[in-house]
Amino acid sequence: MNSDDPTSIDSIIYNHTLCNGWTNSSEGAIYHLGNTILFLGYMGGSGAYGALYILSFLTPAFLCLALWGWLTLCGLDVFLWNLLLMLQCLAQVCHLIFRLMQDGLANEELSALYTAVYLPLDVPVQVFKEITAASKSKVLSLAAEETYAVEGKTPIDQLSFLLSGRIRVSLEGQFLHYIFPHQFLDSPEWESLRPTEEGNFQVTLTAETDCYYISWRRRRLYLLLSKDRYIARLFSVMLRSDIADKLYSLNDKLFAKSGVRLDIRLPSLYHVLAPSPQGSEGGSASSPTSRTQGDATVMTGDPEPSNHGSDARNIHPDQGKTPVSKSPHQLWPSDTEMPSGEDSTSLGGRYTRGWFA
Repeated sequence: MNSDDPTSIDSIIYNHTLCNGWTNSSEGAIYHLGNTILFLGYMGGSGAYGALYILSFLTPAFLCLALWGWLTLCGLDVFLWNLLLMLQCLAQVCHLIFRLMQDGLANEELSALYTAVYLPLDVPVQVFKEITAASKSKVLSLAAEETYAVEGKTPIDQLSFLLSGRIRVSLEGQFLHYIFPHQFLDSPEWESLRPTEEGNFQVTLTAETDCYYISWRRRRLYLLLSKDRYIARLFSVMLRSDIADKLYSLNDKLFAKSGVRLDIRLPSLYHVLAPSPQGSEGGSASSPTSRTQGDATVMTGDPEPSNHGSDARNIHPDQGKTPVSKSPHQLWPSDTEMPSGEDSTSLGGRYTRGWFA
């Protein structure tokens, strides 16, 4: 390259023409507006949302500079370069929005649900979007004291998951337990029925506070579970864990007459929670029983005679024999009555139906 050429690098760096003086004229409001928007745009942060913020400001900034080059400066090159930069920023904004809609969650409640429940389980976002798509990605609401289900009347045709608020579960006016956020509302009812069966709620669910929840229609969710085995296993784990939590919440209501708390993990407690048909007919309530802690066998025997002056020939012929152990069905005084006098169906029937059948 010729060094005498005014366009050479040496000429630009060392032999450029010095400014004779600064002009006092302003470039106009459009030019200053464009640079102001540029200044605000470069204050954005990092990440996808930070890039969206920056590009959202750069687009109108370059538009203002393009108008300044066209109207004020009357320079075609200035106008074309700023117009090109504006179109590039606009394309990047559209691309980022599309990616966020594909990978992210537009609904704030669903985004919080994914972070709190599904992200710890390493559930991919795309799988979560398929799950929420089955519920049409709608967040439903319940006002305080509004009823979600009425015992014996509301059909079991959906599965719901509580996002916020608190639900009160009761049977015939008797309080059973609460349902808190990130718990299923009707997991026992869902597990108690097969896909082809129909039934009604056995309890009443009432909102104590303003509640928000998502709900899947029964048929639509069964189609999703039959199509995707991963989602089916995920729901199976979540439902069983939820039912276990509800069962343990009933443990505070199970007390013996002596004040000892009954542990629902004991196999013998099944006959309290799920009464057998023999409970209302057997006469085991009239016979005294003696139990050992943690043992499902009941030792019974006839009481000794209270008359100490009777002759030896009046001794009971069965005395000295090994006491007969009764079957586990005769463990409790009455299968349909709790040791504390509470009805067993109100406490456990909701959760044992379909489990022990």
